[in-house]
Amino acid sequence: MRYTPPMARTRRPFLKLFLAACAAGLLVVVYLDVRITSTFTDKMWELPAKVYARPLELFAGAALSADDLAWELEVLGYRKQAAARRPGEVSRAGNRFDLYTRGFSFPGEREPPRLVRLEVQGDRVAVLRDAQGTIDLMRLDPVQIGGIYPHHGEDRILVRLEDVPESLRATLLAVEDQRFYDHWGFSLTGIARAALSNLRSGQVVAGGSTITQQLVKNYYLTPERTIVRKLTEVVMAVLLELHFSKEQILESYLNEVYLGQEGPRAIHGFALASLHYFDRPLQQLGLHQQALLVGMIKGPSLYNPLRNPERARSRRNVVLDVMVEQGLVSREQATVAQGMPLDLNNRDGIRDSFPAFLDLVRRQLRLEYRDEDLTTLGLSIFTSFDPLLQRQMERSSTAILKQVDGTGKLETASVVTRFDSGEVAALVGGRQVRYAGFNRALDARRPAGSLLKPAVYLAALEQPRRYTLATPLADTPLRVPGPNGDVWEPRNFDRQAHGQVLLHRALANSYNLATARLGLDLGIDRVADMLRRLGVEGDIPEVPALTLGAGEYSPMDMAAMYQTIAAGGFRMPLRSIREIVDADGEPLRRYPLEYDRTVSLQAMHLLHYALREVLREGTGRGAYAYLDNSFQAAGKTGTTNEGRDSWFAGFSGDLLAVTWVGRDDNSATGLTGSTGALKIWSHFMANASQRSLGYRMPEDMQPQWIDSATGYVTGEGCPGARLMPFVIGSEPRQRSQCSGGSKSSTIRDWFQSLFGGNS
Repeated sequence: MRYTPPMARTRRPFLKLFLAACAAGLLVVVYLDVRITSTFTDKMWELPAKVYARPLELFAGAALSADDLAWELEVLGYRKQAAARRPGEVSRAGNRFDLYTRGFSFPGEREPPRLVRLEVQGDRVAVLRDAQGTIDLMRLDPVQIGGIYPHHGEDRILVRLEDVPESLRATLLAVEDQRFYDHWGFSLTGIARAALSNLRSGQVVAGGSTITQQLVKNYYLTPERTIVRKLTEVVMAVLLELHFSKEQILESYLNEVYLGQEGPRAIHGFALASLHYFDRPLQQLGLHQQALLVGMIKGPSLYNPLRNPERARSRRNVVLDVMVEQGLVSREQATVAQGMPLDLNNRDGIRDSFPAFLDLVRRQLRLEYRDEDLTTLGLSIFTSFDPLLQRQMERSSTAILKQVDGTGKLETASVVTRFDSGEVAALVGGRQVRYAGFNRALDARRPAGSLLKPAVYLAALEQPRRYTLATPLADTPLRVPGPNGDVWEPRNFDRQAHGQVLLHRALANSYNLATARLGLDLGIDRVADMLRRLGVEGDIPEVPALTLGAGEYSPMDMAAMYQTIAAGGFRMPLRSIREIVDADGEPLRRYPLEYDRTVSLQAMHLLHYALREVLREGTGRGAYAYLDNSFQAAGKTGTTNEGRDSWFAGFSGDLLAVTWVGRDDNSATGLTGSTGALKIWSHFMANASQRSLGYRMPEDMQPQWIDSATGYVTGEGCPGARLMPFVIGSEPRQRSQCSGGSKSSTIRDWFQSLFGGNS
């Protein structure tokens, strides 16, 4: 047997272990190398989507009060100055504004920054000019109202290295990594210095990381402090330096570094931090502000100037001292900067303050885009959201609920659209408008009560040979047997039957008995079909009670229905998004106006007459406690059993609004449509609508004098005579015995006034 010395037997296992360790280490290095080269560029461009409100359009004659303009400029972050000299500044003297706009790159068009003079007279823009003369039309930069962030909540604004002030770059390197351009990703002296500090403290308190290491840690690693993680960090830093230039690494760091938190939103990068803390673009920061941001890197929470101003000031001054030591500034410059205030952004943030509207935007986006695209591709989403209308609807909701609700338990929801375009301009999802919880405007599904009645009457008015506004209807008791032996027996709100009533009067006064009988005569299937043609989607129960609002509908459902009514029979999808562009500003998708006529113009015109009458003489007449008597509008109240739901839907010449008031537990409110939702709607319209509902009679129609009691044709000036529209040939055949009389005997009603007092 051959003799093997003991030492020889032990060398081979150690050699094998060493080789295995080398092989494993090599595999790890290869894995880390692949990970870096395949993902680093993608991570540099991982950006959330930004959601913008509509831009405020300015032109001579634009309806805009001086106070509303001042408020919009405030939420846009324009700084009040004695004289506007730089972009983002405004000077105001009464109703005159000198405004230095920031400019903005809209899809396909660049609005340049410029100094403009704007004057408001009588709540309208009277003067708009710049150095070149009168401006026909300009747009302010739109307010960013929110973003669609990844699950980690990171937000950032990308900036190129050449666009970062040289002084900021030099300060960053002086404080964080003085040998950045000399090392290969790690610093032996920095690691040794950190190791000494850790030994002295008995725990890991310092890392000695270079900028490259910090970038690797932020991109790929966890914040835990262990030897293995530190070794991995060093290896990845070296690999990163092998594959990418110093300029690419520094640019990535400037865009990636974590600089604070705003609720669930993480502030990353100097460009976003500049806007967040100072409300200024990065290029406009002063020396003291640059030093503050660089100083925050050491501890974004510890040195947050919004929460710890004195600690932040002290850290800023330390950075300024380092700048003097490194020869970046003189002692005199640093002393001046150290004496400066923090100059923080002190305005209330508007971003992410409208959770109900942002919820609508997200839902519409997710019909076409993946969540991954929305949270990483840096999309810019331009919406129809109007901050001024939103503010007014919130004010109206709050003011009226304080009046009608002593318990504080009533909830509300409202949808506001521009009915000529189908754009949703404002949305209130609940009493607590900043609460991102249950969105009642989209998800609270309740019986709609009398809000569905216009569909019944419209289905009738489409048959002018059978039904006109002057057709008598029987408002008398009825019993309808059900399939299970149940009996449906509706009643009027006042518990009275009113006998023979004219069709227009039955709708204006919201008589249940007359409406139910009319719906049954037409056929419930015809009523359901009309609701679908008006834009109501989802389940529509084809039961007799449908005529009085049975089913479950959200405020958005009712807005879609009344949108078609307000638009004269043109059905158009409600939309919150106008356009989407990618991170390079290239258009991805436009959302143009789409419409389809689903109801005849003549029938809709007759319905408008009755809906105007609701406000002038019917259940909605309380609106004129808020509206000017000359203001024309139309709408319908809605109340469900036991007052559980209070509804109103109505429109003026420019806006449509649907409002609901109720309780989340579906208990009684003690309100009707006219004592709850109508008041919010009226308060809003009185302060927000700029245009009264106009009047234009369609072709093949003409007005006729009608006896308001019998519905017979009568003469102008006869007792009880009122002017009403008819499809030509559908006028009543019966005539009263009066063929004409004194004009003073005629009912001088609101409809006659639309003709200027003449027939």
